Amino acid sequence: MVRKIIHIDEEKCNGCGICATACHEGAIEIIDGKAKLTREHFCDGFGDCLPGCPTGAITFEEREAPAYDEAAVLKAKQEKDRLLNWPVQIRLAPVQSPYFEGAKLLIAADCTAYAYAGFHSEFVAGRVTLIGCPKLDGVNYSEKLTEILKQNDIRSVTVLRMEVPCCGGLEMAAKKALQDCGKMIPWQVVTISIDGKILD
Repeated sequence: MVRKIIHIDEEKCNGCGICATACHEGAIEIIDGKAKLTREHFCDGFGDCLPGCPTGAITFEEREAPAYDEAAVLKAKQEKDRLLNWPVQIRLAPVQSPYFEGAKLLIAADCTAYAYAGFHSEFVAGRVTLIGCPKLDGVNYSEKLTEILKQNDIRSVTVLRMEVPCCGGLEMAAKKALQDCGKMIPWQVVTISIDGKILD
């Protein structure tokens, strides 16, 4: 069928990953540093991915494409909501593991799982999850996180923290690891308020 669907100009794409995060259906992935529409039947044609693109690489086009399959999207979301790795504690996780290969990595403060109701569906889904609390653990995670990023093919990093000051240590450790790993990995920091909301 001919329908409205997104088009990604790979020459303009800088691989930041904002579009993949914005796509609630999971139609876009970052592969070899570029955004790709990997599941055409997951693209609903609404374009949640368009406004976030900093380079204007995403546009709409009318072309032959499979119909949007809402049932397949819902099934994929249910399958992705499960935890992809164990252990999840940063201190206990191995530096190298097959589950890290090609992974979207979530580095989350312990408290976020309790403070934010959508923790599993919005953040754990489709990501390898590592959790920690620098205040309770009393360690600097940056060296271990650096080695994880160096030794594995990590596609993106999301740091999920609380608005409280002690979570600054987790964010700083992740940023240092991203700087020291020698790779350009798309990353973002998301902050949760103490009343369970995502802060801008």
